[in-house]
Order: sequence, then C-alpha cells, then structure tokens
Amino acid sequence: MIYHLLYPLSDTISAFNIFRYITFRTIYATITALLICFVLGPWLIRKMQTLQVVQQIRSDGPGSHFAKEGTPTMGGILIVFSVALSTLLWARLNVDYVWMVLTVTVGFGLIGFSDDYLKLSRRSSKGLPGKTRLALEFLIAFLISCLLFMKPGFSSTVMIPFFKTVMPDLQWAYIILSTFIIVGAANAVNLTDGLDGLAIGPATICFATYLLFAYFAGNIKISEYLQTPYVAGAGELTVFCGAMVGAGLGFLWYNTYPAEIFMGDVGSLSLGGALGTVAVITKQEIVLVIVGGIFVVETISVIFQVGWFKVSNGKRIFRMAPIHHHFELKGWPEPKVIVRFWLISIILALIAISTLKIR
Repeated sequence: MIYHLLYPLSDTISAFNIFRYITFRTIYATITALLICFVLGPWLIRKMQTLQVVQQIRSDGPGSHFAKEGTPTMGGILIVFSVALSTLLWARLNVDYVWMVLTVTVGFGLIGFSDDYLKLSRRSSKGLPGKTRLALEFLIAFLISCLLFMKPGFSSTVMIPFFKTVMPDLQWAYIILSTFIIVGAANAVNLTDGLDGLAIGPATICFATYLLFAYFAGNIKISEYLQTPYVAGAGELTVFCGAMVGAGLGFLWYNTYPAEIFMGDVGSLSLGGALGTVAVITKQEIVLVIVGGIFVVETISVIFQVGWFKVSNGKRIFRMAPIHHHFELKGWPEPKVIVRFWLISIILALIAISTLKIR
C-alpha cells in the first residue's frame, strides 16, 4: 500500500525512490509487525483473560503442564493480524504471490480459530474433528496449488538439494506435491507447539531463512549466479517473510518461558501453512525438510510412536510423543528443551542455506 502511494511520487521527489527497494520495505515490514505485537500484546493478553479464553490442558500430557492451565490462548490472532497488516502496508499488492500466501495464512488461521473456539466452548482439549480440519486444509492448499500450476511462467520442476542437475518436472503431479507440503508443514508446526516458545522460535528461524530464498528467487542475477530457479515476483515474499520474522519475535516476547499467552491452533496452523506456501513458491520445497527439521522430527516421532504402539500391542518407542515430551519426562527442564531445539534449528537453517552452493 505504501509502495503504491509513495513510489509513484519518486518522479518529482527523488527520496521516495527508496520504496522501490525490497530490502528497505522488508526491514520496515519486520519492524512494523514487531511493534504491532509489542503494542497490542498486553491488551490481547488482558482481553483473553477477561473473556476466559484460556488453555485447556490435556489429561494425558506431562503432569508439569497442569500448572499452565488458565494461561490465555489464541495469541496466534496477534501473529496473523500483524503479518497481514505489515504485508499489506509494505509489499507490492499487484503481485499474485503476496495474495496467495496471505490467503493461506488467513485461511489456515480461520481453521485454527474454529478449532480453538470449539475447545474453549466445550471446555475440552478436543476441537474440530480431525477429518474435517484436514479436509478444509487440503481444500485451501489444493486451490492455491492449482493457481500456482496454472500461473504463466511458474515451473513444475523440483530442485533437489545438493544436486545441481537433478530437477525433475512433475507436471500435474506437482499440484499433489505442493498440496501435501502446505498441509504437512501446517500440521508439523501444530504438533511442535507444546512448550513455551518451542514452535515460534524455529518458525521464526525458518522464515528468516526463506526471506533469503525469496530474495534470491526473485532476483534474476542472483538466481542465475546460484543456478537456482528464477521466479518473477517471488522477491515480494521477502517482505512477507520479514513481517513473519517481526511478528515471531514480537510474539516470542510474551510466549517465552513462562508463557503469558499461547498461540493456539490459530497461530500454529497459519504459520505452518504460510511456511509451506513460501517454500513452494520460491522453489525450495525439498529444502524445507532441512530448514524445518525440528518440525519434521516432531511429526515423525508421533507417526512412529502411534505406529509402533499399534503393531506391538501397546509398546512405546518414546516415553511420550511428540518427542519434546520425551525429553521432558527424561528430566530435562522445559527451558533446556526449548533452547536446545532453537539451537538445532539455527544449525539446520545454516545447512539449508549452504545447499545453494554445495551442489
């Protein structure tokens, strides 16, 4: 919005030419989202407490978590609002990709909101039926994937990390792959959201990484130098990712241990869905497995635990899944689990960035 209002004036006032630069607008999208969280965070926490929008703790979770009962939840509303507003203010709104990621962010946020609302209204840890929630997620992801596939100039090839010449063209099957990536990322982040700051930390690191990927993908000279796919217009997702980083840091201010507010499904689903969508648009789909390695491991731990429990007549691989609960039950203090997972996320992000040259 600001770009469209002020940049045209650069013909008469040269100072407004600065709004042409993605890097400048990304910096201020990050700062804007951060300030929105700082300003509205305390108000939202008080409002949720007044409305009794508080966390319902699962009876089968770790015993130490019962102390979290009554903590305000649905703080993801703050993330979605600050990201959407910052992106609308600082991004170029004539780029389709911006509207696609915003659609997924808001759409998945609404699904999470419905899930959280049902949990609160029923005073239970059960919200939307799993099949209903997945069906809605797949519907949004499928529609966005179809739009991407039909967009002129968008490639259905997939870049394989560490291999320079291996870029299979999936044709229509790319729609299926991208749909599963978006839905899978959303639910992986959702599964990770079990400790104070555990999900928002790695998510912020992931978006900081994809901020670079988006900028590189949208710059024809850099993408040619790195021999990565050039995606015209993808550079504007740098602004979106910057807004996500700012919102993540701002929310973490209140969500860090001990949390004053939880993000709820409205936050985790919107974050994960947006991350998967950015990964698909920037043509760094497979690298998401590395960047979001924490989310991948958390998801695999649940799959293995459930699968082994069924085939082994009740035996378990981990003391509890997702795997962060396993470490809690081994005696690790909650802050230690959280910070160590953050450190691993940083290392994985660096490895992911290195794949741009190690091929």
